Amino acid sequence: MPNVAVLDMTGKNVGEVTLSDTIFGIEPNAVVMHMAVVNYLANQRQGTQSTLTRSEVSGGGRKPWRQKGTGHARQGSIRSPQWRHGGIALGPKPRDYYYNLNKKVKRLALKSALSDKVLSDALIVLDELKVEEFSTKTVVNCLDALKVGKKTLIVLADNSAFKVKSASNIPGVKTAQINTINTYDVINADTLVVVRDAVAKLEEVYA
Repeated sequence: MPNVAVLDMTGKNVGEVTLSDTIFGIEPNAVVMHMAVVNYLANQRQGTQSTLTRSEVSGGGRKPWRQKGTGHARQGSIRSPQWRHGGIALGPKPRDYYYNLNKKVKRLALKSALSDKVLSDALIVLDELKVEEFSTKTVVNCLDALKVGKKTLIVLADNSAFKVKSASNIPGVKTAQINTINTYDVINADTLVVVRDAVAKLEEVYA
């Protein structure tokens, strides 16, 4: 079982926690993680892109010149795709990119991502994130003391408005709860900061 040091908000080592092998100690599956990331990004797409076909652009109701005898190539409409301001041939239209992944695949991908953070020493267990008011400075000082990377994901055990909003306007910092954590955010973060209470809940939910 992997052992990780527990740090307080000043960066001081205050103990050690033993992480579950089934969540933080498996062999990372790169293929499954890739599937989860592609699925997440596809589901974020709004699918509102749209181009106009030749039947939707204005004009072009008249044949530009007679069929034969002009020396030009034959043309039926000035709104054909080869004309300036013509319609787009085979262009994108609004569509839904959403699709589901198997629940077991999602869980394996998340466990793989968490285990990969442990293997790369990019996971920090925080003893407690104590924010009793809306204070961005408190979270900034804490992250500076922990010496995190440019992009950091903070996993919280509760949905405290003080904690979430205090971290929300720090560039590169994102918060997540047990029910909102996903593989993409874990992989995308340089450093994963997990509050100690959240470790127990993660192991309880995903074991």
